[in-house]
Parts: sequence; C-alpha cells; structure tokens
Amino acid sequence: MDAAEILVLQASYSNPVHAEAIGLVLNHYAQDPMGGGQGLPADRLLQLPAELAKRPHAFSVLAFVGGEPAGLVNCFEGFSTFACRPLVNVHDVAVMDKFRGLGLSQKMLQKVEEIARQRGCCKITLEVLEGNAVAQGAYSKFGFDDNIFDPVHGRMLFWSKAL
Repeated sequence: MDAAEILVLQASYSNPVHAEAIGLVLNHYAQDPMGGGQGLPADRLLQLPAELAKRPHAFSVLAFVGGEPAGLVNCFEGFSTFACRPLVNVHDVAVMDKFRGLGLSQKMLQKVEEIARQRGCCKITLEVLEGNAVAQGAYSKFGFDDNIFDPVHGRMLFWSKAL
C-alpha cells in the first residue's frame, strides 16, 4: 500500500464523513472478539459523534486508506494530580481487518501523542486485555509498558464497576 494513500487526522465530530467513519470502525471493533464480539445498536452509533462533541476533553483520531475508513482511536483527557498536568487516556484502538499490517495503530498513536504534547499532557494511558498479545506488541513497540509505580507493590491494575 502506498503511504500516500494513508491519511491520519484528528476527527471533526461535525463532519459527516468522520462521524460515519467513527461508527463504522467502532462497530467493527465491537464485533471483534477483543471488543466483545457483538455489534453496537445502530442508534447508539449514530448518536456517538454528537455525544463525543459535547465533551470538550474528548478527541478521536481516524485513519483512512485510499479514502476508506480504516482505523480509529478514541481518547479522553484526564488529569494527573501528582504531575499537576493533564493526561490522555486512550479508550479505543481499532483497525479494520483488511487494513491490518499497514502500521496504522502506530501512525494513529503518533497523532495522539502529537495532540497530547500540544495539550501539555504528562503521559498517555491505555488499557489492554491480558490475552491480546497483538495489541500489547503494538503498544510496546510504541513505548507503552506495564505501569509499575513501586516494584514492591506490583503492577497497577485497571478495575471497573458497571453502573
């Protein structure tokens, strides 16, 4: 694939092409075993760009290959109290099956890092499934690693409580 055919950009939630791409790629991710294996309701996918636009600390990065939606990273700015600076949490990273192997996750994460640096962020965080070796490899290649604050106490764990 010619590198000139790859476009990575920060999405505009009000751009209909971007909005459609966000829904398409996110739904593809949801259908993947690593995303839960089930598609998302169509009405939710339609509402998502407008809901993201209501959140001033949300941003998304899209990849297009030959004009086709190929990848997505959804991010949310948080805050590090210890560093007294913002941080970026990567919430979703998805690449459409037919575009895997083109280095799109690296290109999109590079754009996320560029945006994070522009915002004065101290770090980028993300969660990855323990059994997703492919994603772990991509994240390690980009410079992410297990988060250990103090080796005596072990790794930081990401927990959640459904509401």
